[in-house]
Amino acid sequence: MPDWQMLNGADHAALRLSRSADGTRHFAQIVADEFLPAMLHYPILFTKHPETGAFYAGVVMGLEPGRNLMTVDGRLPDYRPADLERQGFFIAEGQVVIDREHAVFAAGEGQPLFEPTGEAAPALKRVQQALHVLDQGIAATDAIIRRFLDHRLIEPIDVSMQFDDGRQLRLDGLYTISLDALHALPDAAALALFRGGDLQLAYAQTGSVRHLRTLGRIHNDRIATAAL
Repeated sequence: MPDWQMLNGADHAALRLSRSADGTRHFAQIVADEFLPAMLHYPILFTKHPETGAFYAGVVMGLEPGRNLMTVDGRLPDYRPADLERQGFFIAEGQVVIDREHAVFAAGEGQPLFEPTGEAAPALKRVQQALHVLDQGIAATDAIIRRFLDHRLIEPIDVSMQFDDGRQLRLDGLYTISLDALHALPDAAALALFRGGDLQLAYAQTGSVRHLRTLGRIHNDRIATAAL
């Protein structure tokens, strides 16, 4: 059961924040403001919330649940999605709340949340910024996705891979922007997407799909290393 606690310097002065939980995340939600930095490192794809069926955007970091292929020596590339940065932290009634049982706190090591003076340390400031990015960005991103859907631009993507040891892997439930549908839009619709900034995000998403090959190569290399 989660142990929800209101974050405060008095009760959590000694609490430290570990990034070790990153290694178990194979997918992380992102918002529109994250597309451009995220596209440099990760494939950006759409999927559906299992409860509501609503589309949301995210980055693929691994090909199997519980395994992040992008971590090197426990660290991710230059861009770390806000959804990872805020792991274990939530907003409730305008206040920052933590799940004291979350893995980011379980290690008892990492960066402190508070300075000796009681002020927020850099690790907590990054969490606060990540919470702000998500709080401000989710509704705007939902609106962008609705516009993509209105133009019938989102389609399923077939992600099937075969590795040197003969094993095959298929990722289901992922979607991408259809470039064919995008390029077939009437001029007025394309211009509206361009002026609204949506067109740039569509090309960022489709361009990022090439990183799936990188994930496949890393996965294949680790299979080969494990077989030695």
